[in-house]
Amino acid sequence: MQNYRHKAMACIFCLVVGVWGLSGCATTSVPLMDEELSKVNDYNYIIGPGDNVNIFVWRNQEVSMSVPVRPDGKITTPLVEDLQASGKTPAALARDIEKVLSAYIKDPAVTVIVTGFIGPYDQQVRVVGEATKPQALAYRTRMTLLDVMIAVGGLTEFAAGNRTTLVRRINGQEQKYQVRVNDLIKDGDIGANVYMLPGDVLIIPESWL
Repeated sequence: MQNYRHKAMACIFCLVVGVWGLSGCATTSVPLMDEELSKVNDYNYIIGPGDNVNIFVWRNQEVSMSVPVRPDGKITTPLVEDLQASGKTPAALARDIEKVLSAYIKDPAVTVIVTGFIGPYDQQVRVVGEATKPQALAYRTRMTLLDVMIAVGGLTEFAAGNRTTLVRRINGQEQKYQVRVNDLIKDGDIGANVYMLPGDVLIIPESWL
């Protein structure tokens, strides 16, 4: 009889969990930080419109200069016209410049150094809703939720921080996770901190009260 009751209770529990899973919140649990480490550590900065690139051509000072990446993602320098820069790493851009310059300079050696750091739009971390300073941020290696909240000045007094949604694209699919911003920045619960990835969006809702 006792075993029957245990089995019955287990079935009821499974039914409740199943119903809740179908009708509950659309968000799922946040990935563990350790599970995201490989993606975080493999990140290479990608040049975007608005970045400034310093181009150094060894032994050719006359074609070495600093130029902005235009809104269309291209750059123009002496001997190099309308070259696509956005979406490339600095090293990849340097190799492309070398290919163009090789028509004019023997064995050019080019180094590209990026300053300004805006990055492509799809690589930026965006914060919208009840942040003190909602904005788009250039992604940085090993950037965390805490880093983002410091950059945007924390929450407004009307924010429901623990109902914040993190929107992330994984393998082309949009995923939503709930993050506990209140617990992190107001209660000091470091367990609520998570790594950010390029392209993440944080949506901070207004409190119901």
